[in-house]
Amino acid sequence: MQSDSYQATGCYNLLCSGFVQTNSRIAIGAAISPVSSLAGSQYDITILIWKDPKLGNWWMGFGDSTLIGYWPADLFTHLADRATMVEWGGEVVNSRANGRHTTTQMGSGHFAEDGFKKASYFRNLEIVDSDNSLSSVRDISTLAENTNCYDIKSSYNNEWGTHFYYGGPGNNRECP
Repeated sequence: MQSDSYQATGCYNLLCSGFVQTNSRIAIGAAISPVSSLAGSQYDITILIWKDPKLGNWWMGFGDSTLIGYWPADLFTHLADRATMVEWGGEVVNSRANGRHTTTQMGSGHFAEDGFKKASYFRNLEIVDSDNSLSSVRDISTLAENTNCYDIKSSYNNEWGTHFYYGGPGNNRECP
């Protein structure tokens, strides 16, 4: 969660208090292996976040059945009842040092149209509904702030469900 570009609120790792890690075998913020290789082997991970209907804590799971930890219910006001929006994707901090866009890649550094084995992707997008059951997501909105630096392309098929490719190289001749 973040509401001010991570200046005072929100975290993407354990540097802020709040997340209660219950599993010492998986380190939040650490590298995950194996990693996919360009035009080579591709590896997926499954991450699930859901609200415990009894205590109201928001849990994170990894893979098929590994619980990582939870965000206590008392951290949230707007999520006390339920989530009203879900976002998937990538994020890059661009401070425009020296007046130029960052060279930080998003995902693999390839644009969405490069597709499988090149661009990064999310697939089989699902949400946990009010019955605590997984439901496939169908129509999604996409946003890329500067498509010359990073972009996104969504689609649907029977094998991957709702999915999208995303990423980009950051600074390039079209993204100064």
